[in-house]
Amino acid sequence: MVRRIAGLLRAHVGRLLVAVSASVATELAALALMGTAAWLLARAAEQPPLAALSIAIVGVRAFATGRGVFRYAERLASHDAALRALATLRGRVYDALVPLAPSGLPAYRSGDLLSRMVHDVEAVQDLVVRVIVPVSTAVVVAAAAVGFTAVVLPSAAVVMAAGLALAGLVVPLLMVASARRTARRLAPARAELAAHHTDLLQGSADLAVFGATTAALADAERASERLARLERRTALTTALGGAAAMLVQGATTVAVTVLALDARSADGGLAGVLVPVLALVALISFEPVLPLVPAVQRLLESRAALRRVLAVLDAPAPVAEPAQPRPAPSGPVTMSLRSVSVRYPGAARDAVDAVDLELTPSRRVAVVGASGSGKSTLLACLMRFIEPSAGTVLLDGRPIQEYDGDDVRAVVTGVTQDAHLFHTSIRENLRLARPDASDDELRAALATARLDDWVSSLPAGLDTLVGEGGGQVSGGQRQRIALARALLADPPVVLLDEPTEGLDPQTADELMTDLLATTRGRTTVIVTHRLAGLDAVDEIVVMDAGRVVQRGTHADLVAADGPYRDLWWASHPALASE
Repeated sequence: MVRRIAGLLRAHVGRLLVAVSASVATELAALALMGTAAWLLARAAEQPPLAALSIAIVGVRAFATGRGVFRYAERLASHDAALRALATLRGRVYDALVPLAPSGLPAYRSGDLLSRMVHDVEAVQDLVVRVIVPVSTAVVVAAAAVGFTAVVLPSAAVVMAAGLALAGLVVPLLMVASARRTARRLAPARAELAAHHTDLLQGSADLAVFGATTAALADAERASERLARLERRTALTTALGGAAAMLVQGATTVAVTVLALDARSADGGLAGVLVPVLALVALISFEPVLPLVPAVQRLLESRAALRRVLAVLDAPAPVAEPAQPRPAPSGPVTMSLRSVSVRYPGAARDAVDAVDLELTPSRRVAVVGASGSGKSTLLACLMRFIEPSAGTVLLDGRPIQEYDGDDVRAVVTGVTQDAHLFHTSIRENLRLARPDASDDELRAALATARLDDWVSSLPAGLDTLVGEGGGQVSGGQRQRIALARALLADPPVVLLDEPTEGLDPQTADELMTDLLATTRGRTTVIVTHRLAGLDAVDEIVVMDAGRVVQRGTHADLVAADGPYRDLWWASHPALASE
């Protein structure tokens, strides 16, 4: 853990040193300010010539001004280092999530993943601003205060060192012993609450349909109460630790003052003007030490949060990228599946079992079957999101593992199940496929997806916002925008995974008809449970429990006994009655 954190901050060590130096300078200026001011007041009470006070007067002004300047520099440098480290880590987390999508992400709930990406990553900021800088400052300033006191009155220095060690070391260690378990549970508790909130927001319609809203709200309320209890316990521990440290501060200051007064009364002892100096130096020397109590709490919480972040960074990718990938293929391509099987970790059987498939240029294949029959897993193999546990996927005659995953997905892509639209304009959602596409090219893709007339009728046209997840457009329009985006990418092989999912039957049939019309002449694989229009494809593959149980044209399969004819007649009861 420590080595990983050090590696993360290594690039920003220069800014961290500037922040620590400025923080140390700030606290030393405060220490010198109080000591000089105490000496000045005590010496002025003796009514010496003004010239004897001039240096102290200048010193008070300089230390007061310097404290403010150094504090500003420390805030600037520490937050600059923290925010840069935060941006670096967030970028690494995003880069780690990309190869995990989509097959490596089901292990995480969306709310939990959001919590790791946002709240847990921000633990780096707390680590820099509230742990590294305060701890470094406390060590240097405490050593300086004890050293100064040792020169003036060694016995007081011993007492001060003991008090600083007690407040800055013993009290925080006691806090670690009592707060470690609570700190480990805070980050998961926040993630659980975030997951409940996400489920409530994104699944409100489904919860209402199934009458589960009350139960979901109760679960969220219980998660909120658990988090509140943990945070109250944390606050109590921190408050008790802070109170103990302040008690030590007061006791140490009194002890140093008593020792200074005793030394002053002895023959040839301490000068009277140094008594208030030692008293105030003892008091102020604790100012950089007191923040160590909340710093320990922040450290415990940051460690727990960073463990969750490192779990994402260290998660193995579902596929291994080649060390020296082959050049990406161009133009029409041929893809082949040879006895491909896929078994997910912990599964009792293969999700895909010994499937063969040939996709030559311009060939269109439909894959049908019930939910869970392995259709989407088959597409994941084609897009190199997962590795086959047996068999081979070939791209232009070469194993797909020899190509970079991004290059494969530039050749084989399309509309995946529940294709996502971002909360931005139609234009920007389409340009995800081709950022340099012109408006004419965007409209051509929309026209192919039968959306150009609708977009032209909108007041804002291409700049119309689609809402979060495409919530401000209809289901059919959302799917057609996703189709236009896929067609704009113009891949040699188009994959369409349940493109009519969530649509009413009439809209679904209309969209399927349009899909088959727009993909004519393209190598296409359509995964669907709807059979409308499949007489237009070259081959239909019927899957059940991961295996191919039938294959052929629509006419052949309807004429033969088997699951396809059963599905066909079940979806066309009027024809069956005739």
